[in-house]
Amino acid sequence: MRLLHWGLSQITASKLRVCAVSYLNTTPLVWGMLHGPQQGAFDLEFGIPSACADRLASGAADIGIVPSFELTRQDLEVIPGTGIACRGAVRSILLVSSRPAAEIRTLAADISSRTSVELARVILERRYGADFVSLPHAPDLDAMLRTADAALIIGDPALDVEPARLPYRVYDLGAEWMEMTGLPMVFAVWAGHKGTVTEEVAEAFRESYRYGRERIEEIVAAEAPRRGFAPALVREYLTRIIVHELGPREYQGMELFLEYARQTGSAPLAPGPPGRPGTEPRA
Repeated sequence: MRLLHWGLSQITASKLRVCAVSYLNTTPLVWGMLHGPQQGAFDLEFGIPSACADRLASGAADIGIVPSFELTRQDLEVIPGTGIACRGAVRSILLVSSRPAAEIRTLAADISSRTSVELARVILERRYGADFVSLPHAPDLDAMLRTADAALIIGDPALDVEPARLPYRVYDLGAEWMEMTGLPMVFAVWAGHKGTVTEEVAEAFRESYRYGRERIEEIVAAEAPRRGFAPALVREYLTRIIVHELGPREYQGMELFLEYARQTGSAPLAPGPPGRPGTEPRA
C-alpha cells in the first residue's frame, strides 16, 4: 500500500487511470494532480471529451471527466461535488447560424463533446421547433458554414471566436438552456467504473480542484500564453463563467437534461467529410 500526500488514506500500488479533458475549462480541476499534493497519485492522461468517454467504455481508463450525456450510455458512478457547468452564458459552446434557429436544416457539429451536440439538439427541437440533420465536422467555422446552415463549435476553438464580430446569428447554448429551463447546465462530470470511486478517491479529486481554485492567477499566467488566449479572457472564463462546484441546482439541471436526452434520443447524424471530426486539443 502507498501513502498519498493528499490525506492519510491508502490506495493500492497500482494507480487508477484517469482521463481528463484538455480544454481550458478543466484546468482548475486537475491543477492539484499536475502541480499540487495529488501529483503522482493517478496515472493521468488527456483527450477530448468523447475520447475520455470511449476510454472508460473500453476499460482503458478507470475514471474520466465525461460528457454528462454519457450517463445515458454507460453505468458509471459520479464523483460528487465537482464538474463543469454554467449558470448562464458559457462562451465556449456556440451555435453560429446563417439563418434563424427555427429554420436550421443542417448543422455542422464538432462532435468532440456528445453533451454539446445533444444540448444543441434539445434546444433546437424543443425551443425553436427546428427539424435538422447533424453533420460531423472539424471545428473550422468558415468551412462549417460553407457545408451547413449552422455550426456548433465548442471548447477552446470556440474561445478563439469573437461572437460580436461575426456576421451571423450566434446562440450561446449555456444561455439558451438557462432561459429555457431556469436551471444550470452541467456539461461534464468526473465518473468512474463501479468500485473505483471510494470516498478517499473522491476527496482527492475535490482537493485537486480546491488547490486549483486557490491558484487561478497561477493558472492564468501558465495557460493564457500556452493556449494563445488573452489573460483577461482566461481569468473571466474560469472565475465568472465556468462553474466547477456542483450543488443541488446543478444536479437538478443535469437530471432534466438527461431526461430530455432519454426521451427522444440523438438527432440523425449524416456522414461527414473524411477524417476525424474533431481536432487534437491543446493538452
